[in-house]
Amino acid sequence: MNAPHSNAPQMRTAASRVRGLGAARAGTMDFWHQRVTAVAGIVLTIALIVIALSLLGRSHAAVVQILGSPLVAIIMLLFIFNSAYHMWIGMQEIILDYVHADKYKFLSLMANTFYAIAVGLACAFAILKLSFGV
Repeated sequence: MNAPHSNAPQMRTAASRVRGLGAARAGTMDFWHQRVTAVAGIVLTIALIVIALSLLGRSHAAVVQILGSPLVAIIMLLFIFNSAYHMWIGMQEIILDYVHADKYKFLSLMANTFYAIAVGLACAFAILKLSFGV
């Protein structure tokens, strides 16, 4: 294994080496957000499966009542927001890696943001509507 030479010129400043920031200045944070939301997604997906299994065979009124309860609504909202954020970060990374034309990259990143927000808000609206009975 070759060790880097200590007298080799450094292309990054000392501050950027300490903070662990690469050329994009935010890659490390996005990497960790993606991992944290993935782990949270595992826990929240298990909770969602448990909730869904508990709803099997129940009447419509019972399902609405259970999904509208505060604890279940909070778990569902956490699942929705975590999934939407995880999806947004993942698609952003794909766009940055594979879309090379600046115009299409910018438009794709905008569309990705609008889509993630729209999906998250539509799902959250459905849960909140059940929860508040509006």
